[in-house]
Amino acid sequence: MTLLDGKQTSNEIKDELAVEVELFVKSGGKQPHLAAILVGNDGASKTYVNAKVKACDKVGFKSTLVKLEDTTSQSELLSEVEKLNNNPDVDGFIVQLPLPSHIDEQAVLEAIHPEKDVDGFHPVNVGKMALGLDGFLPATPYGILQLLERYKVETEGKTCVVVGRSHIVGSPMSILLSQNKYPGNCTVTLAHSRTRNLAKLCANADMLIVALGKPKFITQDMVKEGAIIVDVGITRVSALDTVSGYRLHGDVDFENVAEKCSFITPVPGGVGPMTIVSLLKNTLKATRHKGAEVIT
Repeated sequence: MTLLDGKQTSNEIKDELAVEVELFVKSGGKQPHLAAILVGNDGASKTYVNAKVKACDKVGFKSTLVKLEDTTSQSELLSEVEKLNNNPDVDGFIVQLPLPSHIDEQAVLEAIHPEKDVDGFHPVNVGKMALGLDGFLPATPYGILQLLERYKVETEGKTCVVVGRSHIVGSPMSILLSQNKYPGNCTVTLAHSRTRNLAKLCANADMLIVALGKPKFITQDMVKEGAIIVDVGITRVSALDTVSGYRLHGDVDFENVAEKCSFITPVPGGVGPMTIVSLLKNTLKATRHKGAEVIT
């Protein structure tokens, strides 16, 4: 069994990005600038956004964090989005999800200019992804592709079951892995909570991408011998014996499943760090586009 170590891989990519940014700026390019809007005080979101700010510092990016109260209206949030759209120094930005229930999430995502949409959620970028055109890939699926590539995981001809059909992970992941490129060329089934015989479907898959948000949902009997497992889920579970009062669990029962796998991601330290470096890569790409440089 090989551990797909997202923490180590992301650090390697950040080191590479730091060199790339330094050379880019020395050659006359602008310093990349990533901004984030955080609405409310969700603990997990705050932790995640802070990690993005630290990552920006590490690779030589400028970063801006716009903090708004959870009582912020939709129109007020859209106004902040428009400010960042019109700020020429900001190359890319994200609105941290989830948003408070009174705000229309889709309306906010569609308000972000596609050329600054480094999370890859705008319909323009989703459409480009589906057609195999150049654009910004959704950050988490992009991170997963990089992780598979860095570990030289063979995907061609594999049967892959993606469990979870969200627009953030499951749906784009199913599209990307079915495309005629590496990593990809899989035969993909997109499964969800209404899928019949899900356990049997998973047990026959060469690869499982799991993004449900249900801790330890995938058990040993649902995994094929030698399977490739990418666990996207991360849930805080109460644990009184810890200082924090909780433990983080993925959607896969790692302790009992790992021994059957050829490759598997840990939680934490798997997909999460790769999502952050994907945002950085998308932001550098946006900066280069603004400078009219050719992206290879």
